[in-house]
Amino acid sequence: MPGRLQEELKQRRPFELPEEALLNVVRTADALHQRVAQVLKPFGLTEAQYNALRILRGAGEEGRTCKEISDRMIKRDPDVTRMLDRLVTRKLVRRERDSSDRRVVRSHITTDGKALLHRADPAIRNMHKELTEAVNPASLRSLIETLEALRQ
Repeated sequence: MPGRLQEELKQRRPFELPEEALLNVVRTADALHQRVAQVLKPFGLTEAQYNALRILRGAGEEGRTCKEISDRMIKRDPDVTRMLDRLVTRKLVRRERDSSDRRVVRSHITTDGKALLHRADPAIRNMHKELTEAVNPASLRSLIETLEALRQ
């Protein structure tokens, strides 16, 4: 009997177990990214922009350099500088040269950026709740452990 992924992909031959497991991770990640994109679209944000704004909100008055933001991103973005440029243009982020080292540029979230996150955060939280409500907490913990083991 074919597995669900096999049916979704219209695959004739069965997958080997490791292949099926990892393809399921990739397929699920893609579905989640699409869902996040849908939720963020009304706010005019991409997933990467939302992530960067959250990083900057968490940085407080200290702000973050482009490298620091890149290191903290959930999903790697090869061009964080250009993404930040777009957020600066929208007045969601501002940049300042470091007073002790003029070569260092720090990004800071603006009041408008915080306000946008304040409106977007509940939509993301609701999506998380909807997606996980059918899964018990023990299974979620097990999933986290399994995914962390795969990333090792």
